[in-house]
Amino acid sequence: MSAAHTAFAEARVADHSSTARSIERRFPLAEISLLAERESWRKEIFRPIYHIHKWWANRLGSVFRAIVLGAIGDGERDIWTGFYEKHNFFDKIVLDPFMGSGTTLGEAAKLGAKPIGCDINPISTFAVTQALTRVDIGELKRIFLAIESDVKKEISSYYTTLDPETGEQIAVLYYFWVKIVETSTGEVIPLFSSYIFSKNAYPQKKPAAKILCPQCWRINNGRYDAETLTCAHCHQPFNPQQGPVQGRYLTDKSGHTFAVKDVLPTNGRPPQHRLYALLALRANGEKIYLVPQAWDFTLLERAKEALQRLSLPLPTMPLRPGHNTNQARNYHYLYWRDFFNDRQLLCLGILLQRILQIPDQAMHDQFLCLFSTTLEFNNLFCSFKGEGTGAVRPLFSHHILKPERNVLENNVWGTPQSSGSFSRLFATKLLKAKQYLDEPFELSLDAEEENPKIVSSHIIASAPLNIRVTSSWQEFSTQPGCALVLNGDSAKLPIPDKVVDAVVTDPPYFDFIHYSELSDFFFAWLAPVLTKDYPFFTRLSSHHEGEVQNEQPAVFATNLTRVFRESCRVLKDDGLLVFSFHHSRPDGWAAIYQALRDSGFHVTAAYPVYAEMKGASPKSATKEPISVDVILVCKKSAFASRLQEEADASQKLKRVGIKLSKTDHFNIRAGLLLITASFSAMEPCQLKETLNRLKETTLLHIVS
Repeated sequence: MSAAHTAFAEARVADHSSTARSIERRFPLAEISLLAERESWRKEIFRPIYHIHKWWANRLGSVFRAIVLGAIGDGERDIWTGFYEKHNFFDKIVLDPFMGSGTTLGEAAKLGAKPIGCDINPISTFAVTQALTRVDIGELKRIFLAIESDVKKEISSYYTTLDPETGEQIAVLYYFWVKIVETSTGEVIPLFSSYIFSKNAYPQKKPAAKILCPQCWRINNGRYDAETLTCAHCHQPFNPQQGPVQGRYLTDKSGHTFAVKDVLPTNGRPPQHRLYALLALRANGEKIYLVPQAWDFTLLERAKEALQRLSLPLPTMPLRPGHNTNQARNYHYLYWRDFFNDRQLLCLGILLQRILQIPDQAMHDQFLCLFSTTLEFNNLFCSFKGEGTGAVRPLFSHHILKPERNVLENNVWGTPQSSGSFSRLFATKLLKAKQYLDEPFELSLDAEEENPKIVSSHIIASAPLNIRVTSSWQEFSTQPGCALVLNGDSAKLPIPDKVVDAVVTDPPYFDFIHYSELSDFFFAWLAPVLTKDYPFFTRLSSHHEGEVQNEQPAVFATNLTRVFRESCRVLKDDGLLVFSFHHSRPDGWAAIYQALRDSGFHVTAAYPVYAEMKGASPKSATKEPISVDVILVCKKSAFASRLQEEADASQKLKRVGIKLSKTDHFNIRAGLLLITASFSAMEPCQLKETLNRLKETTLLHIVS
């Protein structure tokens, strides 16, 4: 490595005992934060194996590569010096008890270590298994072409319209729908907040927009910021910015105001939708916006009739009440099949039926994983992101079950210009993930002292990943090249005592995203067709009584203690528990401290590192968005010594252009406080009081 790569000041420590690992001594937080910031913009491109399927807390591979390297590497070696080197830690075992999308497992395997992952959620276990499984890419393409030959024509026939100039059938990319409700006065109102339904993702550069006339429902050309417009068809003037709905309220033509929730259907069914526009694709590649005609409504009727006639593998599972599911249930989405219209159910059912005919088990499961990913982009909770970007804003873009008032219906099979369709996702997600196994690359950092930056080149810093996934400890412990991927309660691992060299993880949130409530969306489709091959799909839902998540901090701490205590049991005496954490509330940090204290761990180091771009949903709507995670390094209490006193981490991040919010500053200080609390045996209640004072004084500290 060049001298430029060591230009950043590191967190130095007082104790240089031989048992300390690299990450206990220092962490290259500036360099890794630069890599992480770039990776966060296109995670699915830079680490495709962790994005083969949706997960709700997908951590950055560059950060976890550095963590794993520091947790199992020689304490005398610098993490950054070895970051781009090829390693073979064949005698090291790394465990992630909350494996999620499998980031820890993939990064450990790239370093030559033996990974173990466990998750209580069936969707996680299934997705990680598919991500790490190597299959022949040529055979994968051959099977895709066979599926295409069998069902593309039938599915695509439901996504056509007539070109108004030639009368020829052309493909439809997207259909635009709006929810409609009826007030007590009998007026039917579309839930538009604005009549501008299509604009560019960068409207200041390209201000042209498509605007629906509220009088005649025809399409007009205009600007995204237009406040007055006269319809080119019916000549009625209107304000494109002013729809009948503002926030939670709507106004009828007489000026009466209603809460949207009070005008939802009383028949127990979800609100109806009205189709008002199409985006079609001519044979020459030109995109055109059209008003729906008789042909388009006839296709919908055909789809409805075919759905009633055919016997297809469709979901029957209800939504269970819950923190996240209640938002959809309040709109009368009571069954998971309610998230789809008849055409979507028909075409997804035809596609799934064909995938189930694949005889090879590995290929069968790869395509089922792809199908499940397709579901997220083809349902009534999707919306339009705009021209100039991936058009479909998928169901879980906000990590909640938010009923969309303006719905975008995608083309299930898709075209070369589609976004989020089965055919496009095959190329952009499944194939990319399999290719990454052959060439697992890293982003390259040009860390010049005065102007550190990411360069466009990639570095191959790992051998190809040829992993055999197993659920057997016996096979894992006796056969090389295995990854142990488990489903179940991580407080009860089928692993012997003191065999793991490092536990590296990212615990779940306790008060925001309830993973199993969201993952039931996928579980409802997958469980009926996978129960024979995966016992964990025999459950009634993806929920499990052993879940750590709980809205009560004390219960969350108790549940997390169970997992950390089990991690302590399987961890070698000189091993490390390292995990990322952030929380805006003091009781979140107090819960973490309680769990560590009660499970026998001391915090020996805490490093802030860039974790996610501020513009990501749901952060973009947050007043003080969190951009950094704090990496907490922990050791068994009987073997811990106080190693780190880091006082200028914030300055290091600022120096490389990482902007920190007040909440970021609070998290950085909270992490350092946990070190002091661990070694002074501070009581959890005392820590919480200190954290409360810390949060109150954070702004004053920053200003001063």
